[in-house]
Amino acid sequence: MQQDLLKQRREQKLEMEEMMKRFMSKQPQLTKSEVTREYFLSSILYSPQPLEPTICGAGLVYVYGLPPAFNDDLLLNCHYYEPWSSRCQEPPNGGLGPHLTPIPSPSWYGTHMFASEVMYHKRIMQHACRTTDPESATAFYIPFYAGVALGKYLSTNYTYRDRDRLFEELLTWLQDQPPWRRSNGLDHFILLGRPTWDFQRLRDDGWGTSFLHMPLMKQIVRLTIERAPWDQHDISVPYPTGFHPKSKLELDQWLDFVTSLNNRTSLFTFAGAKREMKDDFRALLFSHCYNESGSCRAVDCSGYRCFGGTPEIREAFLDSDFCLQPRGDSYTRRSTFDCMLAGSIPVFFWRKSIEHQYEWFLGDEPDQFSVFIDQKDVRNGVSIKKVLEGYSREEVRRLREKVISLIPNFIYGDGSGSGKDAFDIAIDGVLKKIKDQNKPNIR
Repeated sequence: MQQDLLKQRREQKLEMEEMMKRFMSKQPQLTKSEVTREYFLSSILYSPQPLEPTICGAGLVYVYGLPPAFNDDLLLNCHYYEPWSSRCQEPPNGGLGPHLTPIPSPSWYGTHMFASEVMYHKRIMQHACRTTDPESATAFYIPFYAGVALGKYLSTNYTYRDRDRLFEELLTWLQDQPPWRRSNGLDHFILLGRPTWDFQRLRDDGWGTSFLHMPLMKQIVRLTIERAPWDQHDISVPYPTGFHPKSKLELDQWLDFVTSLNNRTSLFTFAGAKREMKDDFRALLFSHCYNESGSCRAVDCSGYRCFGGTPEIREAFLDSDFCLQPRGDSYTRRSTFDCMLAGSIPVFFWRKSIEHQYEWFLGDEPDQFSVFIDQKDVRNGVSIKKVLEGYSREEVRRLREKVISLIPNFIYGDGSGSGKDAFDIAIDGVLKKIKDQNKPNIR
């Protein structure tokens, strides 16, 4: 029986690879010069249309030209700044990382899950509503690579003064700038490429930096990959996946592809790594998966990095109706978006993993695109398989359709013109938020 199952898995993998090749190879094989011409034409055909007078109705954004010590210089020694997980892949392609060469498409990259700071900086410098005149700006963006700066101090023994030093230096520089002196930061915003908790240290011997508790940060709007639900200054933005389409055409092709996968052969999948801790919930999920190997695909990430979204993970998600999403180091994880990108339905075990997170991008009704099974019930013996088998094919179809409809909202294009994406939604939203809260003093 085990041999039959392995044979079936191999056949499924070959079939999936063939489907991926058919999707990626819709266009005839081109020479290098023809590929260059193809994407030049694509950038013309699918670049944004000329701006209407109301395109910047929420106002203009001014980007501070920070001293390079606060952004570019941090990338020069990326091994030094996060030794346990090299982020030297971030600088290429504006933070998207290196192209994934085994995949015959220029839209797939090895994007680090904490790469948002570099990505947003590149994109906002090209934004249609960016102004170089601070007097005409509604909002002011601070392109500080806070997550990169902090990475070094999360893996080694540094004092709290070491962890806070660069953050304090940034605020010292910022408070001397004329726009800051006018508003005391009320019209300023920043992107934090790590969860908000990494910047909210309460005690000197605690985790991370106390950046967000420093007095000058009290009024600044923070875009972050995981927000504190009670903090109105925190706005959660999606983790970056490895898919960054160059055109609306490439995005539509991917949506058509995942929509066509109606007969997925696995009920659910789990991709992750066990933790060395008592009552590790991830180990319990692996047990469920191995015990139901005919219904579940397990991808064990122990011993190698899955941050970039390996082909094995992508294939597992594409072949499964549901994907298990326990909490990560914090309540959220990048895998949720890799899963949904494949048209798989996420299964959460902590409500904080999705409720009051990413509402600008996914809406405020998680039950429309996901399933919740309380982790306490799983620990007490509830069968994940039986719960998921309780969903009719019509219910699965409805959930998947909703998941796929959300893909354009949470992916990040490469900036060439794939339509409105997560970056555009985030910047539009923060401009409107700042304009609304400052209406009496709006420029």
